Amino acid sequence: MLRRLLAAVAALGLLGLNVAQAEGRNEAEPLFESDVVGSIPGAAIGGVLSGGVQWVVRRGKASLADNGMLRLEVKGLLLAAGSLAGTTGPVTMVAASLVCGGSGGTLMASTSAVPLSPGGNAEIRQTITLPPSCLGPVVLVRVFNSMAPVGSQLGPFIAATGFLH
Repeated sequence: MLRRLLAAVAALGLLGLNVAQAEGRNEAEPLFESDVVGSIPGAAIGGVLSGGVQWVVRRGKASLADNGMLRLEVKGLLLAAGSLAGTTGPVTMVAASLVCGGSGGTLMASTSAVPLSPGGNAEIRQTITLPPSCLGPVVLVRVFNSMAPVGSQLGPFIAATGFLH
């Protein structure tokens, strides 16, 4: 009797574990995660040029999930030089773009714009269409100009996934 009871408890425990694992599978799996760093002038990634002034990021993270959910958060994305250093200058909106193939790669998808606060804070949580594969992924943080004609509103990048040593 005790053996049957222990076997039943063990079976219920395994069933609970399997249910918990199955529920966990409903969440999107991360494909890519990285810090975000400020840009330097004169760089190009995926055919997108960097801004003409250096930018810094106090803290930034980006991730891309297998369901296409792109999450990007930057804190303190500010100009690093010039008369507007320590501010966002004229930039009030940003968007994110996925490049596959590293610095010489191809622009694959972009998000819509979100506000960039005067303190340089922005958060993007949007779904993009993923390509079947993406070697050397880079997520760019780009200036968004709402006054520009549709189709040319995305400007230079001012931050990108990567690291500083």
